[in-house]
Amino acid sequence: MPEDPIGASPEGEPRPPENEYEHLLEDYGHFVPPSEHQILRGRILKITPKEVIVDFGSKSEGLVPILQFQNPAGEVRVKVGDEIDVMVDHGEPVEGYVLLSHEKAAHVRVWEELEKAHTEQLAILGRVVERVKGGLSVDVGVMAFMPGSQVDARPVRNLDQFIGQDVPVKVIKLNRRRGNVVVSRKAAVEEQVVQMRQLTLEQVHENSVLTGTVKNLTDYGAFVDLGGIDGLLHVTDMSYGRISHPSEMISPGDQVTVMVLKFEPGKDRISLGMKQLIPDPWQGIEQRYTPQSRVVGRVVNVADYGAFVELEPGVEGLIHVSEMTWSRRMKHPSKLVKPGDQVEAVVLDIHPKERRISLGLKQLEANPWSTIDQRYSVGSVVEGRVRNMTEFGAFIEIEEGIDGLVHVSDLSWTKRVKHPSEILRKGSVVQAVILAIDAAHKRLSLGIKQLQPDAWDLYFQNHHVNEQVTGRVCRLASFGAFVTLAEGVEGLCHFSEVPGHSGRKSDPAPLAVGQEITFKIIRMSEAEKKIGLSMKEVAGEQERARFGDYQRHAAAASSGLEFFITPPE
Repeated sequence: MPEDPIGASPEGEPRPPENEYEHLLEDYGHFVPPSEHQILRGRILKITPKEVIVDFGSKSEGLVPILQFQNPAGEVRVKVGDEIDVMVDHGEPVEGYVLLSHEKAAHVRVWEELEKAHTEQLAILGRVVERVKGGLSVDVGVMAFMPGSQVDARPVRNLDQFIGQDVPVKVIKLNRRRGNVVVSRKAAVEEQVVQMRQLTLEQVHENSVLTGTVKNLTDYGAFVDLGGIDGLLHVTDMSYGRISHPSEMISPGDQVTVMVLKFEPGKDRISLGMKQLIPDPWQGIEQRYTPQSRVVGRVVNVADYGAFVELEPGVEGLIHVSEMTWSRRMKHPSKLVKPGDQVEAVVLDIHPKERRISLGLKQLEANPWSTIDQRYSVGSVVEGRVRNMTEFGAFIEIEEGIDGLVHVSDLSWTKRVKHPSEILRKGSVVQAVILAIDAAHKRLSLGIKQLQPDAWDLYFQNHHVNEQVTGRVCRLASFGAFVTLAEGVEGLCHFSEVPGHSGRKSDPAPLAVGQEITFKIIRMSEAEKKIGLSMKEVAGEQERARFGDYQRHAAAASSGLEFFITPPE
């Protein structure tokens, strides 16, 4: 059969030019039905109460049920002009429109994307729907399972915290035929952490300023996620002021701006600070607070040794317990101030390098010792309360801030006092005589026995040397016997003044406690309050008296006179 001439059809009609074949294919392509499994890209032309009319190409239009675009509240999620994926659905055309399905196309598209994500290990976004046995159910276009071990790099105790969250995941297992998908947030997060860590390390250097998220708090500080790497923000670097716990300033999840204080690349240790981003309040402190100036602050802490007062954020001063009151009887600062109190104080001293300011409360009032000479004089009688007692004496407060000491030797003329509790009772009100005033050293000497006449003075006034007295032996020593001559007055009779004593230490004591004996006073020292006694002198006088009697008897006998001589005792 002869070939058709070029440009003629089999019937002899002329053929269209070559460049018109493409145009004819476009005109008649819509007569070729698309594959049932083919995903088509369409554009919404019209939305009716029941259907959405879609132009899916090739001059073809189709219908998609409106229900496929409505949310649970019945609202339509698309509008005219939107492009959507569709597939040809089963069924006869309706009024010339092809039946289409958006849900089927979306379902196929999801699996294609999941397969690609699984093959190329790409991270995708999924929404955690609910907690199920062993893990979580995650919507990634289809329902996927995320085991509990794949939720985070660290064990997670509360999986419910992820419900409703959009989280990055990786597909670690996929079976399209069975419709099974297993995902891992752990794998996606670890990849992000590695990327963020590398980026963060490029920015970290000492004195650099970064923004991070507070991960968790401890008693000593907070760990801040800077982006794949954690840094420690110590509690002492959070504020110049006093902080007892990091929770006073920050909470987990807070975004904070910090400065890198120290960075050890090999160990990935980063020390952070917040207070370093603001001026140090101790700079120029000497210009704001001068000695002897008055300040007002808030008590932030009370210790055994004093109270700390915040003068401004980051600046605290100490009121030592000794600077709180002129009185010596305050036992603890809490008796005077407590945390939260607003107090006025006087600046005593400033040490900027040590960050210390010494404050005083008592300086707000006049020092009672500065005028004590004007109010009291030596020899005057005062009244006060016994505040404290020691082995050496008792302290008596005669007015607020003025305590005097009564030494044990000044409690009684007559009694040998070993402890002031033998005479006084704590809290009792007593009278005393001022013995000495030392305002410079804040010392006041008092005496109680001085309220009564001195028994020694009376004794020295009424007795003299060579007088015979009677006394009772009260105690013995190796060298002699102490004899009570009157209430509060004692004399000493050395054993060498006892008749018949050999003077040897091995000999027994010639006297016994309790003996009442007649002595002769042989020495008296009023300044030293000492009286020397002798038994020999008494015996000598008796012997001389007997000898005198004998001489008088002999003389009388020679003259014919008789005398009655009293025999010695």
